[in-house]
Parts: sequence; C-alpha cells; structure tokens
Amino acid sequence: MGPQARAVCSVLFLLQVLAEPPENSDFYLAGDYLLGGLFTLHANVKGTVNLRYLKVPKCKEYEMKVLGYNLMQAMRFAVEEINNHRSLLPGVLLGYEIVDICYVFNNVHPVLYFLAGEDYLLPIEDDYSSYAPRVVAVIGPDNSESTMTVAHFLSLFLLPQITYSAISDDLRDKLSFPAVLRTVLGAHHHMEAMVQLMVHFRWNWIIVLVSSDDYGRDNSQLLSKHLASHDICIAFQEVLPMPQPNQTVTPYERQRLVVIVQKLKQSTARVVVVFSPDLALHNFFLEVLNQNFTGAVWIASESWAVDPVLHNLTELRHTGTFLGVTTQRMTIPGFNEFRLRRAQARQPAPNRTSKGATCNQECDTCLDTTSSFKTILTLSGDRTSYGVYSAVYTVAHALHSLLGCNQTKCRKEVVYPWQLLQEIKKVNFTLLGHQIFFDQQGDLPVCLEIVQRQWDPSQSPFQTVASYHPMLQKLRDIREVSWHTPNNTVSSQRGWCGRGLRAGGGLWQSRAFSLFRPCPSNEWSHRNDTSCFKRRLVFLEWQEAPTIIVITLAALGFLSTLAIVVIFGMHFQTPMVRSAGGPMCFLMLTPLLVAYMMVPVYIGPPTVFSCLCRQAFFTICFTICISCFTVRSFQIVCIFKMASRLPRAYAYWVRYHGPYVFVAFVTALKGVIVAGNMLGMTTEPSTHADLDDPKIMIVSCNPNYRKALLLNTSLDLLLCVAGFSFAYTGRELPTNYNEAKFITFCMTFYFTSSISLCTFMSVYDGVLVTILDLLVTVLNLLGIGLGYFGPKCYMILSYPERNTQAYFNSMIQGFTMGRD
Repeated sequence: MGPQARAVCSVLFLLQVLAEPPENSDFYLAGDYLLGGLFTLHANVKGTVNLRYLKVPKCKEYEMKVLGYNLMQAMRFAVEEINNHRSLLPGVLLGYEIVDICYVFNNVHPVLYFLAGEDYLLPIEDDYSSYAPRVVAVIGPDNSESTMTVAHFLSLFLLPQITYSAISDDLRDKLSFPAVLRTVLGAHHHMEAMVQLMVHFRWNWIIVLVSSDDYGRDNSQLLSKHLASHDICIAFQEVLPMPQPNQTVTPYERQRLVVIVQKLKQSTARVVVVFSPDLALHNFFLEVLNQNFTGAVWIASESWAVDPVLHNLTELRHTGTFLGVTTQRMTIPGFNEFRLRRAQARQPAPNRTSKGATCNQECDTCLDTTSSFKTILTLSGDRTSYGVYSAVYTVAHALHSLLGCNQTKCRKEVVYPWQLLQEIKKVNFTLLGHQIFFDQQGDLPVCLEIVQRQWDPSQSPFQTVASYHPMLQKLRDIREVSWHTPNNTVSSQRGWCGRGLRAGGGLWQSRAFSLFRPCPSNEWSHRNDTSCFKRRLVFLEWQEAPTIIVITLAALGFLSTLAIVVIFGMHFQTPMVRSAGGPMCFLMLTPLLVAYMMVPVYIGPPTVFSCLCRQAFFTICFTICISCFTVRSFQIVCIFKMASRLPRAYAYWVRYHGPYVFVAFVTALKGVIVAGNMLGMTTEPSTHADLDDPKIMIVSCNPNYRKALLLNTSLDLLLCVAGFSFAYTGRELPTNYNEAKFITFCMTFYFTSSISLCTFMSVYDGVLVTILDLLVTVLNLLGIGLGYFGPKCYMILSYPERNTQAYFNSMIQGFTMGRD
C-alpha cells in the first residue's frame, strides 16, 4: 500500500465500493463528499480509467460527514444512471475520482493533481486553450471558502467548476470567477428567506452567532444589510470558535462557549440565527444542553439546516424550536435503494492481514458508522443530493452537445475545458420535472424551503413549513409551526429599534441621528451593543470572608459584654462598680447587648425592617451610651470640683436624678432627629448600578442615607467633644475616679471612625460601604464595652483588695490632702 492508501484506511470506511472502477471509461469523474466534496470529470482519450482516493492523514475516522457520504453516493448514482442511459452520451462511459478536502485543509493538492497532465507535470504557458489537463470539469467543493480557493486555479484554465452548496454571492462575480457555476441559490436569496420569516412572525430582536471563518463573517454582514430595511435589530453577535476537524476543543475555546451560552441566557432576545458549518456546532450545542438553555427559536443556515448528525442529538428538542433554510426537497427515483444496496454490497474479506489488505477491505468494518443515519437520510429527502445529481447531468448534457452525440454514438475527440464551459452555460434540459439552466451569473434558479426539525420518529425529520421562490423573491405557502413551548404558541419577540439605523460589519450603527432604547435600571449592556442583560444583585452575604470576620468580632463582643454584665451584677455593691456609674452602667451595657444582637440585619438582602434598624436603632443605642459617658464625666467633675462651689445646683442635680434626665433628654432629641430623617428619606431598600462593574446591581438601604448619617452622627460627635472636655478637666482626680483616659479612648475612636465612615461614603458607593459601616459599628461597640468596662473588670477580678471602701477612702483622703 502506498502512503495515499494508508491515509484512507486511517480515516473512513465507505469507500470499499470504489475498489473496482468502471473499465474502459472515456470520461473521468472524481470527487469527495466525506468532509467536503470535490469531483472532477476527466476526458481519457486512451479509454482507460484508474480510480483513486486521495486523503490527507490529518482526518480521523470519527470526522466523517454523513451528508458528505450521501452526496458522494448521489454522484455515483448519477454516473451509473448516465452510463446505463441509451440516449445520453451513447458509447461514452463516465468515471469518477473522489478527493476529501477535509473542509478547507486540503484544497490545493488535489487541484494541482487534476490540472496536471498524464505525466503529472503542469506546464507554465501563456495560452492554455490547447492544453488538456487531467480533468475537464470539477464538481464541488461544498463550501464557499474552498470553492474560491479552487476556482482561482481552475479559472486560469477556464475549467468548468459546478458547486452544489457554496452560496457566497462573491461567486457571482464572473470577472473573478468566470468558470464557476452553481446548482444552488446564492446567499442573497437565503438571507431574504430568513428575513421574510422573521417579518412574518414579527421577530425584530434577534441574536446572531457566526463561525470564525469567511462563511460566518460574510453571511452575517449580508444578513445585517437585509435586516436594516425591516427594522430588525441584532441584540448581539458572537463568534463561535472553530475546532479542528477531530473536534478537539482547547480550554480557551471551551471557555468561549461557556461565555456565549451564558450571554444567550441573560439576553431578552430568544431568536438565534446561526451561520456556521456543522463542525463548530456539536460542541456548542453540547454546552447549550449543559447549561440547560431553553425556549429559543433557532434559525439555521443551509450549512446545518438538515444535518443528520445534529438531528440525532435528540436532547436538542428541549432547547426550543429549530427552523432552517435549505434547498427544496426532491425525490430521485431509485437513489434510496442504490444507497442501501451499496452499503450492503460487500462483506469484509476473510484472512486478510493489515499489511496486505487494501484500504477498502480494511474499511469494511466501519460500515456501521452511517447505518444509523439511513432512515433519516431517506425520510429527509434528496435536497443537496439533487444539486450533485443535477450537476453531473449538466456536465453529461454539455458533453453530449460538445461531442455532437446522436441516439447511437458520439465523436471521439479531445475535449478542452473552455469548450465544455461554453456548452455548460447553454444547457437547458428537464431533469425529474425541473428545468435545468443557468442565469447570467451562473446560478441555477431553484426554490428554497423553510424546514422545521421534527423529533417524532414517525414524522419526516425535516418538515417543510414555507417555500421561497427566487423569481418572486417572496416567502409563500407558510404553514403552521409546532412551537416547542408549553402551550404550542410563538412568543412574538418585540424589541425597540430606532429608525435611521443601518448594519455595518455586523454591528448596528447610526446613519445620522438615532435613538436607542436605554436599558432599564436593573439591566446593562455592552458598549456598541443593543442587548440588555439582567444585572447581578449584590449585597453582603453570609458566606463572604469579611462577613465571617465581622460576625466573629460581634459574637466575641456580645459574649464579653454579657460577661461584664454578670461581673458587675455580682459586684454591684462594691466601690469599683459604684464609681463606674452604678445603675447607669447597666443603662450603658443593655444597649450594647441589644446592638450586638442586631448586627445580622446588615447581612442578606436589605428589607424595610433591616433598613429601619440600620438607620435608627443603632444610632439611638450609641447615643444612649455616649450620653451616659458624657454625663458620667460631668458628674465626677461636679463631685470633686463643683459641689463645693455650687452646692444648691448640685443638690438639685442629685435630687431630681439629673444624669437620667439628661440621658432621657438627649435620647428624645436623637429620636426626633432620626424620625425627621426617616420621614424625609424612605427606609425602603433601593438598588443602584455599580459604576465600576456594570454587571452588578447593588442592593442597599437608601443611598442618600449618608446625608442622614452625618446629621445623626453630629449629635453624638457633640457629646463626644463634651465628654472628652469633662474627662480632660478631671484628669487630676483620684486614680479610682480618674476615667479620663478610658473615656478619651472611647470618644476619640468613635469620633474618628464616624468621620472616616462619612468621608468614605461620600466618595464611594458600593458593597464595601455596607461592609465598612458594619465593621465600624462593631468596632465602636467593642471600643465602648472593652475600652471603658474592661479595665474595671480587670481590677475587680485581679485586685479584689483594691475594691474596698477603705481603699477608696484612702485615695480620696490622699487627693484632698494633696490639694491642701
């Protein structure tokens, strides 16, 4: 076996039928339909034909394209019909040769082989009109990119090239592609059929997905031009990564697919137009199934509209309704029987080793690869197959005319490509009830159909729901569509699209001045994009690290405050507790405990209750504590410095419980301030976009609360300044009564933290504000609890001998004697 034969064996199986070529063939037809078709017709003046199959080793067994195999069989069926025909090319036999171009990776090699002479040499000449290459016509390839690559070589020789599924309108340019003809309508008609389908169902808000090759780019641009005149907007356009023919997906490509499907799920558009070869779609639809994206209307281009491999992925029925544009369904009599007969024609040869086996013998065991598709191929009808079938017959009729054939014989002479090209352009015959002729641009006017994929095994897999006539350029015979929705109804996709828009390069651009629908506040959009996506609601959550840290601090603060309450309760009658404030200590400790228990209101989605607690409850708790500190500092100074100077005022202060009256008055004043703020600003939670990340919607209490916070905090700050002043005045008091340093620490920390929080909230707006607000609240609680009561608990527990009346009397006596 040569290297070419070995390459075939490593790839595909359905070529055992090529082992024995027709003997004494006069014309030689070659081609490929496994990954992309390329056929050639060869004028063999010697009357012998050698049948070969050329294959590059890159392609693997699992790359086989079922539709390609079906088209190959259509070509072979047409050749056999013509060879058995009594009146068409009498006395002339056609042969064929098949080459796999592997989508686009193996174009140049077979073209050079076809253009070479019998000696495998390709001469460089000024005039090729008298040059007879190995072939006189080429049928294929099946995609526009490969067709153009091949055409640039063949056009130099004016060698006829008939493609059956390359739809690019660039091929209509006869200056660049003078030898290209098509048995399929151009892309203009395909786009017009798509757009008319959208107009019929009133879809004006769509998504476009394209492959990263010329096919995807060119067709998406053409679609945009058609959409512009119908006020149909493209929500967004994404590029699908093209994997290698063996379907290998890189991590980057996998991540791109994940992002694309996530974007589909976020978008409000539900009509998705996909321009891509089937090669790029298998992994994409697997990701669609993986993310459970449903409820879409998928509009397929002709490249995958009737692809049987994707249809066998039956789970796709859960993702929505599949519509596609394809050529009209035809019936080729005897073709189904021929295809099945060929698949069963030969059994594997026994006792053959791999070393001596031919490619076709080794590939016999692979027959089952396409056996599961024979039913769907039969039921779906001969659509693209008819394009191949008619292309072969076109070449045959042109040869019939060129060779001057009658009912019994044809002239035996050398056929030059340019001569055959002129005859092909003039053909006009009837094939299976359809007229075959080419227009000035080399296109065969055939009808298109809109088909819907049916998942019911009892029905045709591709049900025709509308027809498109190229002469009328109008969608007709529109039938009922079975929508894959709970109530079998179609959701009319209505977006908003300002007039005066045009599509350029796949993006909507303004021609002069146009208005676009702004996204709602809870949605966002990409730059230069017309699609809106739901923002992700963000708030302080329990599982976040900052939350866990702050909650841990709050829990420790609550337990320590509770321990202080217990210690002070057990030593309530001792001088240490009485000097700290006595009953007023519990007036300070109780709000601290309650405030600790209310810390969880900062976590989770804000509610009216949680916002009320944040804006009112905490600030009142702090005011009670700070007013107690302030009045405590004032009372100590009065006892030691003002009682003797103003005995009557001091008597009134003690008799009417001045400290408690002061605390009550300050608390009432604070309540009035808080109530006024709440009346002026709602406690309803609100949402606002994060300026740093448009995908995020921050959920918080009233964002204007920073103004109220500054007003609420102003009274506390005044109390802090007063308490600090009184504490500083009493810095020379006896040690047991000198609380200046403790009060100073608490007041200074509260003052600086409050000012810092207000400053931060004035320049930053995000989730971090909530985190910092909660952290400052907890730290202030800890500062008041541990900063003031902590040292006293330490003295009570560590130095009980100092917590006696005698010790305190001695300290007072020493202070008095020192002043004297």
